[in-house]
Amino acid sequence: MKKIALLAACAAMMATPAFADLAGELSTAQTHAGMASTQADIAMVHKHLQHAVNCLVGPGGAGYDEAAGNPCGKTSAGAIPDSTDAAKKAKLTTIAASAKAGVGDADLAAAQKVAKDTADAIAAAAK
Repeated sequence: MKKIALLAACAAMMATPAFADLAGELSTAQTHAGMASTQADIAMVHKHLQHAVNCLVGPGGAGYDEAAGNPCGKTSAGAIPDSTDAAKKAKLTTIAASAKAGVGDADLAAAQKVAKDTADAIAAAAK
């Protein structure tokens, strides 16, 4: 009987998105965008802004760069895939696209502004 209960519990856990942590993904993305906005080196602005993108889109998502690393971890599908709210998903997709454009911006002040705007937009979307 204990084996059946254990198997049922394991099956229930596998059927649900056990690792989906939308709030955690958004918090980490916001943190990295905020860090990007304060960096004095363009490479570090780009690195942290890409981290924010990676947390938003998740592995396999538009703009994801595996080489940059994923501070949301390997168990994260990304905030956009994990979001079940269509309006929030649309906002996050727009935010990720804007952030990705900042990753390609060679102007330090402009990239920092994109990063700040990204952090603010993620905070607003997380509410």
